Amino acid sequence: MSSVLYDAIGPRTRRRIRIGTALGTVGLVGLVGLALWRLGSNGQLEGERWGKLLDPDLRGLLLRALGATLKAAGLAMVLSMALGALLAVGRLSARAWVRLPAGIFVEFFRGLPLLLLILFAALALPQLGVRLSVLWYLVIGLTAYNGAVLAEIFRAGILSIDRGQREAGLAIGLRPNQVLWIILVPQAVRRMLPALISQLVTLLKDTSLGFVIAYPELLRTGQGAVEFLGSRYALQIYLTVAAIYIAVNFALSSLARWLDRRQQRHYGSGTAAVVLHPEDTLNQPARPAMPR
Repeated sequence: MSSVLYDAIGPRTRRRIRIGTALGTVGLVGLVGLALWRLGSNGQLEGERWGKLLDPDLRGLLLRALGATLKAAGLAMVLSMALGALLAVGRLSARAWVRLPAGIFVEFFRGLPLLLLILFAALALPQLGVRLSVLWYLVIGLTAYNGAVLAEIFRAGILSIDRGQREAGLAIGLRPNQVLWIILVPQAVRRMLPALISQLVTLLKDTSLGFVIAYPELLRTGQGAVEFLGSRYALQIYLTVAAIYIAVNFALSSLARWLDRRQQRHYGSGTAAVVLHPEDTLNQPARPAMPR
């Protein structure tokens, strides 16, 4: 079956694809086999090393570290989304005295390294008389950075809604704020959900930067376990920590896919690409992305 945009794959191309797939599979299996052989020759596949993961003390330590990681990530997610929503509304405001400070905040904190923000919160705030627990220093750094990033995601989602939606809301007597929260935001949430979940997954992984301020998150705890038990168990412990991160992020991504399918069943699908400019507000239509 052919299309205007492309031709159907012919027998020769299909044969090349099958050959390339077979060669790639053989190469991948060979690399995996080589890795296992090297691990086995170094004693990394010994049952005693992997059996150490069943130690109740080690499991309890990693579970407590996972709880600390999820606690920091959960607090930062909630606060970042609230901050991002407020900043997005501020950047979309027609009032310059609201729009400009919001824009400066977003551009400033989005341009700084997250590690620097965490260190600043932990080192500078106590000098200013603000003494908090290590958890909150990490949460403050994560919130400042991710709130600025989420603000742009929220703004892109809102500006992707057709301008006629806002005009229709104003035509039936709704105030601009009512149009924003009743008409625009519910539609925008469905469009920005993939980008939003992606950023939240990144936030969860960024909690590992808490090691610089001695927060007992998962990676730092794993490192401490390696130092206590010895480098003999380093590979097993770090692989376990990686597997935990992958499992948590996979669960979060699965939740996002489920929500997306549920939204599509109820409201249908729809995405739109927009190019954001600092002067974009609700009084102006978003500039459409140029075709590639």
